Amino acid sequence: MRSLLAAMTGKEIVKLTALGAGVFVLKSGFRRLFEYDLKNKTVLITGGSRGLGLVLARGFAREGAQLAICARDERELEQARIDLERFGVEVMAVQCDVTNKQEVNEMVAAVNRHFGHIDVLVNNAGVIQVGPLEVMTTEDFEIAMNAHLWAPLNTIMAVLPSMRQRKAGRIVNITSIGGKVSVPHLVPYSASKFALVGLSKGLRAELVKDGITVTTIYPGLMRTGSPRNADFKGQHRSEYAWFSISDALPLLTVSAENAARQIIDACKHGRAELVISIPAKVAVLFDSLFPEAMARMLAAVNQFLPEPGGVGTQRVKGRDSTSSWSPSWLTTLNEEAAVRNNEVLQ
Repeated sequence: MRSLLAAMTGKEIVKLTALGAGVFVLKSGFRRLFEYDLKNKTVLITGGSRGLGLVLARGFAREGAQLAICARDERELEQARIDLERFGVEVMAVQCDVTNKQEVNEMVAAVNRHFGHIDVLVNNAGVIQVGPLEVMTTEDFEIAMNAHLWAPLNTIMAVLPSMRQRKAGRIVNITSIGGKVSVPHLVPYSASKFALVGLSKGLRAELVKDGITVTTIYPGLMRTGSPRNADFKGQHRSEYAWFSISDALPLLTVSAENAARQIIDACKHGRAELVISIPAKVAVLFDSLFPEAMARMLAAVNQFLPEPGGVGTQRVKGRDSTSSWSPSWLTTLNEEAAVRNNEVLQ
């Protein structure tokens, strides 16, 4: 390469540089030409009152979108509404349990009446249960499946008639790296995320003919502040410690703001799927190429995780599972994110 450059004249180098710059500008312009313009579009975000959902809502607000957010907690919703209105966009906050089909239908009808229709649906609401399989019950699996399969299906089926009629719409399903690689001590969560992945990818294939684009998102570890509101079982303090520390380390995680920017960009460009974070991408690639080795690695990791015991099958929130390890300097980034992203009620 060096010898080639040395043989080139100054004019040839200038021409080559200009050509490269031209290709870059053309590519950028072509990409923008096919961008989905979010200005004045109505975006419905489930679980939009805190965590990633709230950060996504802020991002969509910066794009000029009108917002509808839903969640179960009325106080969280009110704080989120006040937070989002500072961006100068219209915000509708609706209390709704998305696992309840009737409530979802009523919520979507209310949003349609207020804004006319829903352009973008973001299925973000979810639950996290952490603990060994020995303390997980059938109910834990049912809760996870209700939150990660039936709830998104409820909202999708509610918005589809209007989107089909208009031959336009975007659906973004927030799954997880756990929907590609099943992690020990998160079996109900991973199983339900795998189910959502199947639903999401199947819907993309079938809804293209209706002018509807479905995007599947696989976030890796993110600093959203959510561990304090997750459920921990067994030796809950130890479970919370490893989970919250893993979720806060800079090299293993991405900020919620970084993830939200990538998700919104994927929505605007109609991407089929997006894996967020380099460690997550490496894990997905390694698992696809070397499934046996990955299985052995995960089994080895499981040996270092807490044994059953403690509170057994009882669920304890992260905020009630503190220890000398968490919160600590190791979880500082996540604790800051929790305050910033409404995970801590003021």
